[in-house]
Amino acid sequence: MKFQGSDNYVATQDLMLAVNAAATLQRPLLVKGEPGTGKTMLAEEVAAALDMPLLQWHIKSTTKAQQGLYEYDAVSRLRDSQLGDERVKDIHNYIVKGVLWQAFTADRPVALLIDEIDKADIEFPNDLLREIDRMEFYCYETREMVRAKHRPLVFITSNNEKELPDAFLRRCFFHYIKFPDADTMRQIVNVHFPRLQGELLSAAMKVFYDVRNLPGLKKKPSTSELLDWLKLLMAEDVPAASLQTEDGKVAVPPLVGALLKNEQDMSLFEKLVFMNQRNR
Repeated sequence: MKFQGSDNYVATQDLMLAVNAAATLQRPLLVKGEPGTGKTMLAEEVAAALDMPLLQWHIKSTTKAQQGLYEYDAVSRLRDSQLGDERVKDIHNYIVKGVLWQAFTADRPVALLIDEIDKADIEFPNDLLREIDRMEFYCYETREMVRAKHRPLVFITSNNEKELPDAFLRRCFFHYIKFPDADTMRQIVNVHFPRLQGELLSAAMKVFYDVRNLPGLKKKPSTSELLDWLKLLMAEDVPAASLQTEDGKVAVPPLVGALLKNEQDMSLFEKLVFMNQRNR
């Protein structure tokens, strides 16, 4: 099975090639890119396109690798033993299976998303080396080796908040999702808003890329923020003319709070607009 894109996700040729290469090599696909470029959605759309169940593990700063394998609920077992519950005789009743255990024991191949792996402790990727490489782990409480019936198609996303260990990177196929150019962005917008007027879209795209290209921005607006902004412009019935000045110079667009998300960037943008107005 090969991924050839979907109706809901605009995948570039190199991205489709990366997905299929990872599947051929039976390696996890490590996807990096700016926040909002569709890294998480990629796993969802590939799973849907290939008719595979999707298991998701969203990583937090407190997440431990062991939680992806299993957890032993000793507290519940102690409580049940005090109440005389017969379930305490079988330790399997107190093993909480993680997403990796579920993926390994599934009756059919699944897609597994490990989302934002760089949020966890620096040792987190190292703690998963054997499981990612050999597709097996040992459960000490039940004294059993859990091996994958079918190798899952693994997607790992990162926002580059932390460097990942070389030993972990060696086990992955890497792809960086570049920020979409104007033509690709139009295709993405068309998927979400097929009835959007051409004049409004052109004006909004110009403003969006002008804002992104401002030097010194702390956080550049992403694809998802452009889609939010367009949704607001359509909901408020904002005319295309209000997004640009007559001489084509930079102006503060309506609902700019959907694009700029901190006071430093807002202040920088307003100063630039003020300087442009003075130079007219």
